[in-house]
Amino acid sequence: MAEGTAVKIPQLDEIDRRILAELTRDGRLSVTAVAENVHISRAHAYSRISRLTEAGVLTKFTALVDPIKAGLKASAYVTLKLRQHSWRELREALRAIPEVHHIALVGGNFDVILLVRAVDNVDLRRVIFDQIQSMPGILDTQTFLVFEDLDTR
Repeated sequence: MAEGTAVKIPQLDEIDRRILAELTRDGRLSVTAVAENVHISRAHAYSRISRLTEAGVLTKFTALVDPIKAGLKASAYVTLKLRQHSWRELREALRAIPEVHHIALVGGNFDVILLVRAVDNVDLRRVIFDQIQSMPGILDTQTFLVFEDLDTR
């Protein structure tokens, strides 16, 4: 989408919301299962899911991974203060770091918050100190270690 272009937000009704809830709960559900759970026909479910995908409401289907069981035993939220006008360049550099699992541009006392997951604290330190803090345009960071995290989806 071009900069400055208004985002068209599709109108969602109760059926759309129920379909989204079903797919959020289990992204592997078949269209038939979604239809049964939402109490609509398979064809109706298929057309609704297609419309939600084309409108960009559904952006991808993915697996939810337990980070500890996947060998990522150290996690932290890292906040960043940025030099003015550096976001566009930084966001792509941050996306290229495999250990960065989530990026959010926010308002408040800092500009960006990252969720960083690594195999251990040594690796976590490497990512934060050697990769993130050394990026041009980052003025300051704060690191908040995660002791336990729960996915509510």
